[in-house]
Amino acid sequence: MLRKHSATLHGHRTSFSLEDVFWQELKAIAAARAVPLARLIAEIDDARPADSNLSSALRVHVLAWVKSEAARFSGADTGETPQA
Repeated sequence: MLRKHSATLHGHRTSFSLEDVFWQELKAIAAARAVPLARLIAEIDDARPADSNLSSALRVHVLAWVKSEAARFSGADTGETPQA
């Protein structure tokens, strides 16, 4: 389900919409990195291209994180072949 969320970024409130699965994963990323969720959102906001919206940037960040974690556990980032 798509839900509206809000955060304070650089002193001003902003809102964005995310599906529950992306919101949960975003919170998990913040926890894994031991950073406050607001800080993670601000970092993603600061790094996003000017022509993209925050909701899209958050989804892309979550996807990139999940893919990098999958690669890390499969051995793909080391060049090793995963064992069956």
